Amino acid sequence: MKLPDHKSKIVCTIGPSSRGPNEIREMIRAGMSAARLNFSHGSPAEHAETIRIIREEAARQNRPVPVLADLPGPKIRVGILSGGPIELKKGDDVVLAPSGAAGAGEIPVDYDRLHESVSRGGTIFLDDGRIRLRVLDSAAPRVFCRVVEGGLLQSRKGMNIPGSRLMPAAVTERDFQLIDFALDAGLSIFCVSFVSRSDDIVRVREYARKRGGRVFVIAKIERGEAVRNMREILDAADGIMVARGDLGMEIPIEDVPLVQKELIFEANLRGKPVITATQMLESMTSSIRPTRAEVTDVANAILDGTDAVMLSEETAVGRHPVEAVRIMSRIARKAERRRKDVPALEDIVRRGLEKRKRAAVGEAISLSIMQAIRILRVNYVLAPTHTGSTPRRISRFKPDCWILSFCADERIRLFLSLTCGVFPFPPPSGETDAGASHEEMAVFLKNEGLAGRGDRVVLARMTAPGVPGGLDSMGIITLV
Repeated sequence: MKLPDHKSKIVCTIGPSSRGPNEIREMIRAGMSAARLNFSHGSPAEHAETIRIIREEAARQNRPVPVLADLPGPKIRVGILSGGPIELKKGDDVVLAPSGAAGAGEIPVDYDRLHESVSRGGTIFLDDGRIRLRVLDSAAPRVFCRVVEGGLLQSRKGMNIPGSRLMPAAVTERDFQLIDFALDAGLSIFCVSFVSRSDDIVRVREYARKRGGRVFVIAKIERGEAVRNMREILDAADGIMVARGDLGMEIPIEDVPLVQKELIFEANLRGKPVITATQMLESMTSSIRPTRAEVTDVANAILDGTDAVMLSEETAVGRHPVEAVRIMSRIARKAERRRKDVPALEDIVRRGLEKRKRAAVGEAISLSIMQAIRILRVNYVLAPTHTGSTPRRISRFKPDCWILSFCADERIRLFLSLTCGVFPFPPPSGETDAGASHEEMAVFLKNEGLAGRGDRVVLARMTAPGVPGGLDSMGIITLV
């Protein structure tokens, strides 16, 4: 078996440009680690067919490729423009109204309480901030605005209202319907849009539990309120996505880089995967090459310790989806070679752990494993796991070696595929738990051609099976 040549994970959004078997096959070969289905677009029938193709191609290539169900949430959008796209020019006065009430010449919006959510003099962004309106007045159900920055407005484009007095709940009735579909399709990883607090995460998890599903919930951080509640949300969620598109509309744009760094650090400190998303290689939606700034953006996110980087329009509707994945893989490989020479990330996480009043034994063991990796220059850490906690604790230090995680639960194996440097396997010899002996794991490494006689590997041991974070010792194995 040949492991991927980069440890950072690449999440690809699947859409019209990439949902065919050939495209998915080539994206997996190019480095795709996980597939994201944006449930804001496409029909359940289309998504079901895409899920089938992803699973078939992943199985053919013997790669764990999880499918992320990205719930649309309460995204406010422009309705259908009956006359087609309209050009909004600076200084124009426009009227926004709910889709059911919009008259001729008015812009329909799929949100009935828009007039309650704005304030006079406030700002409304359309189409990811490309168009900016200033609110002049409101009179139920209409909002009267002036165009500050114009552009071509198309149907179904998104709307952001920074500092809104009233926003709909993060999880909608439509989201629950989509959760039902995803559970029936066997999906277990859900991205929740427009999270504001931990309750939004709990609602999804509890709904799935009542349906008999055990799911992983990723919180998308894209509201100002979510930034203020980031630690509460991180404690409740299984992972986070830094969704910089809407986030850049909700907070001052100059704050986005620092918030991104803080979110990555807080996720690493908790041993939870973090995905950095939106506009990473956006120019590749139409161009065969990214800009220098985009390449720098991806590399810096990896150097900061993100587990995964995500492609959105680049692979969903772009002209070069496979090439976008190849470029992302090349950037990841180069950034990871540099990261091993920068001890700052490990030091930052260590200092964060030291500030805790009471650290778990596993925290100290994971630090010891990092020291062993550096001194012995091993290529692999063997991390059998029941819950996924052990490999994630080691991964947060971003070691320059693979963490091979043996886990019997396919659901957990797929979620581990989002964690940097972790490659999950079913236990060798078909055990029903993660309790394979180190001899069996050593034989597995040799049989797969990953290591040979005389090579040394680090083994993370658990003596409290089934207990999250039950890592309490380490060992060094020399293969014979």
